[in-house]
Formats: sequence, structure tokens, C-alpha cells
Amino acid sequence: MPTPSQRLLVLWRQLSRLPGGRLVFGWLLRRAVPYSGSIRPRVLVLEGGYARVALNDRRRVRNHLRSVHAIALANVAELTSGLAMTAALPPDVRGIVLRLNIEYLKKARGTLIAESRCSIPEIVGEADYDVLAQVSDASGEIVARARVTWRLARTAASVKT
Repeated sequence: MPTPSQRLLVLWRQLSRLPGGRLVFGWLLRRAVPYSGSIRPRVLVLEGGYARVALNDRRRVRNHLRSVHAIALANVAELTSGLAMTAALPPDVRGIVLRLNIEYLKKARGTLIAESRCSIPEIVGEADYDVLAQVSDASGEIVARARVTWRLARTAASVKT
């Protein structure tokens, strides 16, 4: 049975090449992760240890200052870190978020791009692992930086073997 990281990457590789495939992938992602799907993220790049996700500035994600809401920024940063990390996980390791620290650097307006890179350390037992994500505006200025702490652990089936 394929692992979540294998399913994620296979699905991305198959769909991203097809006309409209990225839209289908986005729809499936929104169905699988409904809260993160509420911001309608668009996955632009996904490979083991790297993800690039776009967030369109629209009324639904704005605050009273007519900029993208802080929680929408946190949402896209966490999702991007999770995609990069999940795509890099070995088959016998899983992860769950423990903490999310985010720094807001300026008002976020226009189409935003979140990026995250990571490489997974060797996991023997449980380990807490920080994955960084940054969100930039169309001019390339960083509007937010996030540090997402993931608890990584080997799956119960792999520990028994």
C-alpha cells in the first residue's frame, strides 16, 4: 500500500502534466484538507523537500485593512511546509504539527507565493523538526516567515519490524 508521501507525489506527477491537471490536484487537495482548502491554494511546484504554493488575494481571505488576513498567511505557510515535508518523508515516517510561529513583515496584497524547502533527518524514534516557509508578494518581498515544528515518528508497523 503506498504511503501518503508516495500517493501525494504520484498524484502530483500524473496530474500536473495534464491540461487542467493542477486544477484537479488543487480540488483533491482541498477535499483532503478542508481547512487549508478554504483559502484555495494553488500548488505550483511539488517535489520531495520543496513546495511552492500560490494564494490569490480575494475578498474571502482579506481583513478589514484590505490586505490578506494573518491567518490566511499562516494557513498557506503551514500547508506549504507540510507539502514539502510530506513529499520528503520516508515510507515509514509520519508527521503532525506541534507548533506554528509566524512573523508578519508587511501587509500582504496581490498574489502571494509561499515556498518551503526541507530535508528530513534520519528518524529513529520521535523527533521534532522545524520546517521554514516564507510568503512573498508579486514584487518578491517577503511578507511573512513561518517556522512550523513537526513531530516526526516512525509508524507503528515499522517499529514492530
